[in-house]
Amino acid sequence: MAESDNKRLLEHIYVEISRGNLDPLLTSLAADVVWTIIGTTQLSGTYRGKQDVIDNMVRRLGERLDGHVRFTFEPFIAEDDYVVMRARGRGRAKSGRPYNNTYCIVAQVSDGRIHAMTDYVDTELITSALFS
Repeated sequence: MAESDNKRLLEHIYVEISRGNLDPLLTSLAADVVWTIIGTTQLSGTYRGKQDVIDNMVRRLGERLDGHVRFTFEPFIAEDDYVVMRARGRGRAKSGRPYNNTYCIVAQVSDGRIHAMTDYVDTELITSALFS
């Protein structure tokens, strides 16, 4: 896929997540995807494989959120198989606390599949809003 196709894919995924639709994300994950969330929060770490991502990251995050995160984007940047997405997300934790995070996500995309993701986020917010 061309760099522009990779950018469109990642943007489409996160637009759909903003609508509460996780299907484009889940169908785009490669079976051997590696997804890292920086830091030392209860959600931080490296998830290996599609099922690990779904069971131990996506599901755990969903259990902590009241609804879904709505994203607004800055321009996407792409080179070769890498796409960088900078965005702001607005959501609410089930605790009632706001969950308004800032994201820089680096994705490795090839052949229409996400093979790697690294989330650079406000880890203190993850702890204070989602796990306190």
